[in-house]
Parts: sequence; structure tokens; C-alpha cells
Amino acid sequence: MMTANEIRESFKKFFESKGHVIVPSAPMVIKDDPTLMFTNAGMNQWKDVILGIKDPEPRRRTDSQKCLRVSGKHNDLEEVGHDTYHHTMFEMLGNWSFGDYFKEGAIDYAWEYLVDVLQLNPEDLYVTVFEGSPAEGIDRDEEAVRCWAKHLPADHILDGNRHDNFWEMGDTGPCGPCSEIHIDSRPPEEKNGGIPGRELVNKDNPQVIEIWNIVFMQFNRKADGSLTPLAMNVIDTGMGFERLVRMLQGKHSNYDTDIFQPIIREIEQLSGMRYGFTTPTDARTEQEKIDIAMRVVADHLRAVAFSIADGQLPGNAKAGYVIRRILRRAVRYAYTFLGQKEAFIYKLLNVLIHEMGQAYPELTAQRELIGRVIKEEEDSFLRTLDKGITLLNEAMHQLEEKHETQLDGQEAFRLFDTYGFPLDLTELICRENGYTVDIEAFNREMQQQKQRARNAAVVENEDWTILFEGEQQFVGYDYSEYECKIMRYRKVNQKKRSFYELVLDYTPFYGEMGGQVGDQGVLVSEDETIEVIDTKRENNQSIHIVKELPKNPTAHFMACVDTDKREASAANHTATHLLDYALKQVLGEHAEQKGSYVSPDTLRFDVAHFQKITDDELRQVERIVNRMIRQDIPLDEHRDTPIDEARKMGAIALFGEKYGDTVRVVRFGPSCEFCGGIHATSTGRIGFFKIISESSVAAGIRRIEAMTGQVCEDAIYLLQDTFCDLKAMFNNASDLKAVLMKYIEEHDAMKKSIERFRQQAVERTAKNLVEHAQTVNGIHVVKAVLPMEPASAKDIVFKVREAIPSSLVCIIGSIHEDHPMLSLMFSDDMVSEHGLNAGTIIRQAAKLIKGGGGGQPHYAQAGGKDVDGLNAAVDEALRLSI
Repeated sequence: MMTANEIRESFKKFFESKGHVIVPSAPMVIKDDPTLMFTNAGMNQWKDVILGIKDPEPRRRTDSQKCLRVSGKHNDLEEVGHDTYHHTMFEMLGNWSFGDYFKEGAIDYAWEYLVDVLQLNPEDLYVTVFEGSPAEGIDRDEEAVRCWAKHLPADHILDGNRHDNFWEMGDTGPCGPCSEIHIDSRPPEEKNGGIPGRELVNKDNPQVIEIWNIVFMQFNRKADGSLTPLAMNVIDTGMGFERLVRMLQGKHSNYDTDIFQPIIREIEQLSGMRYGFTTPTDARTEQEKIDIAMRVVADHLRAVAFSIADGQLPGNAKAGYVIRRILRRAVRYAYTFLGQKEAFIYKLLNVLIHEMGQAYPELTAQRELIGRVIKEEEDSFLRTLDKGITLLNEAMHQLEEKHETQLDGQEAFRLFDTYGFPLDLTELICRENGYTVDIEAFNREMQQQKQRARNAAVVENEDWTILFEGEQQFVGYDYSEYECKIMRYRKVNQKKRSFYELVLDYTPFYGEMGGQVGDQGVLVSEDETIEVIDTKRENNQSIHIVKELPKNPTAHFMACVDTDKREASAANHTATHLLDYALKQVLGEHAEQKGSYVSPDTLRFDVAHFQKITDDELRQVERIVNRMIRQDIPLDEHRDTPIDEARKMGAIALFGEKYGDTVRVVRFGPSCEFCGGIHATSTGRIGFFKIISESSVAAGIRRIEAMTGQVCEDAIYLLQDTFCDLKAMFNNASDLKAVLMKYIEEHDAMKKSIERFRQQAVERTAKNLVEHAQTVNGIHVVKAVLPMEPASAKDIVFKVREAIPSSLVCIIGSIHEDHPMLSLMFSDDMVSEHGLNAGTIIRQAAKLIKGGGGGQPHYAQAGGKDVDGLNAAVDEALRLSI
């Protein structure tokens, strides 16, 4: 039986023998495509070729692409683990033809590989072809039918509808019919005399599944929905690696293959529980729940580890939030069903790397970082779960007091949205305590939130108006002004505002990429000047953003970059290269760049380091960088360098970045990196470099923020002015530090004296209140409204409790800086024997001062806004207490 690694290699070698070039997997995390956060299909890295923007050579390619999907058809994150064949992270085996072979060649290659090489039984294979769409004037794909008829009988060639058998890149763009290959892997006894396999295709049967999709891209979808032929036919195929391995290893679940079983066996070892190889049913037995949890953890470990290796850390926005959500889902399944109350997912990393590290060396190289990040995220979310359980217990206590049995859906959503507390765990805990959850109200809140997010993110792109065809040439490394013409433009509507995107034939404008912001500037013709407010990068070309379209788009323009902003941005970018070099000199070679952001006035740099960078280390880094600046090292640039030659030069490549066969190398003395950005012509143009902050952004990742050039100069002037102002405040003392130290010591002594006086006042006030306490029905009542700080009021009620340890009700109203405060204290017996709860009572009384609060059963505080209601609030608290 072939192993997963052998199967992956056999696919690539087969297509290599057919003239395809084996290309490496692109990073799973996409950094320079505004339309995607993650690679979700094998074709993503070839979008610019498919769109006709980039040279299609080599025209035949093959690879195994790591992908991530958490939404869309059959890819809801919450469903992963509940069946046998869907995943978040998966591998897509693919072969491509750009203007070379088309339908017949693709179908023949697929058949040869599956049947002749892998020895799959042809009788188990079924294919679907596009049935056509009369409304769009598209006939049935008879060409594909004829090609398949060479290999399969007619009853194994099935029509498929537009949903299943017409592939589209998006609402607009390349598209075309596709042909899916399905396999019937049911046991012989189910096939013989049972339901024919053809009737189970695309019916969600877990044993009759699609394994390969062959897309015939031949149309371009326009914004009005119409279709036009593509200039170049494209073959794009994708075969689910995990499903293929399952077929070849004779398993009924992807999770039973050697892709997942080593991880699951380690989960068994760590949890002390057994994997039962169950298939989920509606009954959801305890063993099924355990198995689902193990599948979830095994799947999500892969997604999170590969994302971190590609440079995407868990976070609170965009791609980072997706990764955090996946990891937290794994943690809560392990917490709820595997009894894991401490971090343990990070302990599975070694097994994953042992199984996949050879095929994907980035896992091995980033082992320590991945493990630290996962562990910190686990620890953080486990603390969140503990907090959520505390809040849920409080909510259930309130239900008990109100004699209600259903938790409000809004409260359940608040726990989910604010604290990350999952609904299924809320339901589980409530059920164990005899309560239910209003699921409909929760779902309404969830839908409203999703709708708000959709409304905020809606972008409507009109069709490109093409003035003439061509490939854009970027000239920005050599020029800041260049004559150009507009090749195409389109209008974009977003959040109630409109703007235009322009593609120029020649452009000096750098499109935002690699952490460096895009250029701004103007387009100047004989008749008008158009402001370019930003430049983005899309499909490897600069997209120029303008508020208004030129009156004559066909005119000749001079594209002029704002050189002041560019030079400031370039200086900051070059400074990051020097900083990267200096950090490695001071901290060690492990200090790899993990991200950066540079603009004309911002320099931010993330670096792998597992402890705080000390002030002394930061000073050493600054000295190295500033020494290189003073040396005025010229830019040594090597364009279109073969990547192997670049590595021999010592150039540093970043994990998670996609590089082509040739790269640009940027060298400043000992600093040498792969880089496509805009740089200073020499290090002296930076002027000066100063670090202003160092902090942690994730486990093992430190963030450095710094300033250069004019910003540094302005900061020095500000510092000097501030110093002079301080000296003037102290009569221009020659030794300002000594004067300030003396002032601080005197201030601290005065604070201690004031605190002593305050404590004495508290003692006197508490003693006086105790002496004048009233007795009502055998209860000692202390009540007063006093002008004092909240801290003093708190101290007083505790002093009174010490003096009157039983049968005590003490309510103090206090006023400080026109803000009213209530402090309520009970003795223990008033809580245990009379059932009083200070937190509940104070919330009710606080309404009279237009405020709120809470606390423990024996002590609570509340603040408000209405001083005039304080006496009434004190009386109300007393009434509710006795």
C-alpha cells in the first residue's frame, strides 16, 4: 500500500513525465491580493497568467498546493470533523495547461493516472459534465462527453447543473464548464444489487465522493453577466489529496489514513481516550463525540501550523482572526470532550512535522515559533473559557432568582461575541444545570452581525473598460516620472463612495506590496491633472486609485510620483533591511523578520525572538544601524537574478513569501535580501535611526517601532523643547535630575502623610457610626451620606463590619467630585440566614442615582450620575435589606 508521501510524489512525477514543470506550493497565506486572504484553490497563484497579465510560460505546470477553506460549498468551519472527508487545510494536486492542451488532453491524462498508474477500478468511476444553460446560450459540453466516451460507458457519464459543473473565479472574470470525477468506494455488498453508484453522485453520500475536478476555462464573465471567449483556453485541475489517499489505502474516512492517524494516535496517548473510528450519526453517542473532537483537533492543528509557518499569526482581524477562530475551535473541543483543561495541542506538533516536514520544510524551520504561538493561544483561550464559565454561572444564578429556565439568546451571543465563549459549550453547561438556551434569538443576533459585516465589506466592481491590450511595465526603480497611457479602467463602489482604478502601460508608481505602502502622485495631461490617491497591487500589476476619471482617458499622460513621500517611505524601507541585519548580529540568526510596515512616517518591524529585547540590546542595534547610515553604503541592486544564484549571494528569503524563478536582490554592504520594494539610493539618505518602542505582538514575536530622517529631527527638537520647559519650571536648575528626585521624594512623603490622615479620619468616622448604630428588629443598622472618596467609603464599611460582626446592615452614600457612590455591607449571617445579596440589592438601588454596580453577596458598590437621588438610593437599599 502506498503511503501518502509516495502518492503525492507519484502525481507530480507522472505529470513531469508529460512535460509539466513541477512548481513549489505557494504560501497558504496570501499577502498581496486584496480579493483573498488564503489560497483556497490550486489556481490562485496563477491568476495573473489566467487573466492574461503575465507570460504563460511554462505552459504546463503541476504541483501539490496547500489550501485553506473555512466557508463556501461544504466548507463551513463548524461542520469540519463531523463527517469523514471535509477539512480546513487540505492539499490540492493539480495540473495546468495555459494555451496548450485542452479538454481531450486533460481527460486522457486524468484517466491514465487514475486507472493505469494508480490501478483504480474503472467500474467505480463516474464523471459529470455540464448540462448547459439555455438562458445563457451555453450548450451541453458535448466535447467533454465525447472525450469521456473513449473511457467510460454512457451510464457513467452524468449531466451536472450550473452549481456543480460550471466553475467561476468570482462574480466576474475567467470561468467555464468543468468535469468532476467521482468514485464509488462502497463495499461490494452495497454495490451489488443496491442503489447504483450513478444515483449517489453529488448526493452527499460519504462513500461516493468527488476526487478530481477538471475545469475548462474558456469564457470571461462580465459585470453585466454576459460571457465572452477567453483569449487563451486554460486547463485547471484540482484533486483532493486526502480523498485520493483514502481511496488508495482502502479506508472509509480521510481521518483513517496515514495523513491523520499518527496525529490521532498521539491525541489518544495524551488524552487517555480511545479513537473509535465511528461515523457520525444523529444519535451522537459519547464515543462519536470523542471521535469528532479528535478529528477536529487533528485537522485544525494542520491549518494553524501551516498558517503560522507562512507568516500569519493568530489575531483579532482578517486572516489572523480566521486562524485564531480555527485554533480556538480545536481548544474548545479538546476542553469539552477530551478533558483537556491545559494546553496540549502544541504537543502534537512534532508528530505533524515528522509526517509532513519533508514535503513542506517550512514546518521544520519554524518548529519553535509554531509551538510557542500555539501554546500561548491555547493558554489565553483556556483563561477565556474560565472567565466565560464564571459569567455563565452568574447568568444562571439570575435565572434561578427569577424562576426562569431559558437563557436569553442575546446573553448567549454576548458571551460568544465579547468573550469568545462558544454556543455549544453554553448549551452544554446550561443543560447540565437544567436550563435551555434561546437558540433562535442567538441566531438572529448572529445574522445581524454577519449582515453588518457584509454591508461594511461590499465592493462592487464594474467591468474593465479596455482601451488597448498589453502588459504593464513597471519603471519605478529607475524613474519617478514617466510618459504613459491608460490601458484600462473601471469604476469601484464601496461603502457609499466611488473611485476609479486605472492600469497604465508604463508606470513609475509602486503598488502596495511587501509591507511598503503604495505611491501617491498625479497624472498630468495637456488639459488636466488627476490626483493618484493610492496605488495597490493586484495580479502583479500596479492599480492606480483616482477619485475621478480623466475627461479624456485616451490622452497621453505624464505619471509623476510624489517624491517627498516616496523618499521618506524608501528611507524607512531601507532602514528595515539594516535593522534586520543588526538584530541578527545582536540577538542571533534566529531573529527572522516576521512582518513589516513602512510608510513615509511609519517604520514597524516584527522579529522572531522569545523574550523581551533589553534596552542594552536595542541600543546596540541602533548603533549598528546608525554606523551603516554614516557609511553611506550605496544600493547594490541585482534584478532578474535566478533564485539559486541569489541564494548563493547570501540573500535572505522570507518564509511565507512567494518567489518566482528570478528575483530582485537588494544589498547594502553586509545586508542582502530578496526584495521588490523601493529603496534609498544609499544608506546616508536615511539620515538617522531611532527605536521608539519594543513590545510583544504574539508568542515569540517582538515588534519594534522606529523613526528615521526628518521625523527623527523633529522628535529631537521636541525633546529639546520639552527639556528646556522642564528646566524653566525648576528655575533653570543646572542638575535637573537631582531637583526632580528631590521633588518626587517630597511628593511621596506628602502622599504618605495624607494617607495617614485619611486612615485616621476613616477610623474616627467608623467609630462614630458604630456608636450611633440603630437596632431594627434585632438588626444593627448603620446608615450615612458623607462627602468622601470611594476608597474611604469602602474602608469605613469594612471597619464597621469588624466592629459589628453579626446582624449588620451598613449602607454608606458618598459624594466625590459630584459623583454619587453607594457602598453596602452585610455580616455573614445576614447572607447565610436571611438570604440577602448585596450585589442584587445595590443594582436596584443604583437606579435612583442613574447608575449601576454589583459585587459579592456580602459587599457591593455602585456609582451613578445623579447626586440628588443619593439619599433616596440609601433609603431604598436599606428598605430592601430589612
